Amino acid sequence: MNALTVQIRPDTKPILIAAGFILVILGVGTIYTLATQGAATLLSPAYLIQQLQTGAFLGLVAAGMMLVILIGHIDLSVAWTLTAAAMTATAVGGPWAIPAGLGVGLAVGLLNGIGVAYLRVPSMIFTLGVNAVLRGLMVAQTGGFAPQTAATDAMRFIGAERVSGVPVALVVWVAVSLAIGVILTRTAFGRSLYAIGNREAAAYLSGIPTRRVTCLAFVLCSLFAALAGVMLAGYSTKAFQGMGDAYVLPAIAAVVIGGTHILGGRGRYMGTVVGVILIVLLNSVLSIMQMPEAGRQVIYGGVIIVMLLVYGRGERATS
Repeated sequence: MNALTVQIRPDTKPILIAAGFILVILGVGTIYTLATQGAATLLSPAYLIQQLQTGAFLGLVAAGMMLVILIGHIDLSVAWTLTAAAMTATAVGGPWAIPAGLGVGLAVGLLNGIGVAYLRVPSMIFTLGVNAVLRGLMVAQTGGFAPQTAATDAMRFIGAERVSGVPVALVVWVAVSLAIGVILTRTAFGRSLYAIGNREAAAYLSGIPTRRVTCLAFVLCSLFAALAGVMLAGYSTKAFQGMGDAYVLPAIAAVVIGGTHILGGRGRYMGTVVGVILIVLLNSVLSIMQMPEAGRQVIYGGVIIVMLLVYGRGERATS
């Protein structure tokens, strides 16, 4: 009688590993809180829902970042795209606050897409330059100080409010996640992203409009970053300088932890979701353990370096 063997898809293994690390983080955090506070705080539903609510902002940024990474590029302008969208939305106010914030994301995404897809400038260099320009514009607009404006009621609703105990921000993240899942698995655009990431020249010769697909990927990335900024301003009740800086490395780390190939062409969106949850819980546990911000950045950067080394070895082994 043959033993029953279960085959796991290669792109599923990183997801299972990340899920295992989530359990480890929860276990370590629970032991620590039991020893220091006498209660298993990390296992309470209220704590987990709160972490998912704050994780929704990172989840949106990571969702857009994954689309760009899938085609073999990267967007380093998301930090100040998020900040500029939040500042613009709070400055405009009224019913046009959210559309104005998203308009910033659309404009930045088009600029990045044109620069990378049509002008053929390396994405890392171009988006880093755009990030610097956005930073300069926002500093010039505010004089280097926090804007003396507040989030609108609509921004506070989507960023901080709850409906029947469920955070609206979490509902937005789930809706975006479902949409991206469908796009990546059931649309020509999704298949084109993977094809371009595997080999852009071959994708172009097969009839895929590679420049338009690349441009659209950057537009979506910036739009999701802008949406995260608008929601984060609502959660914080205001916008402030550098509010997006803390999301760049964690977003990239979440994507690569979830198994998306840093050089493009492979990855599942479910992995990005699991990676976001892992990063959020890790950050929370490190905060409980009073780990300084510098230490967290070292951990995020180390994760990215390790995954790059692993993927690089895999590429050489298969080539």
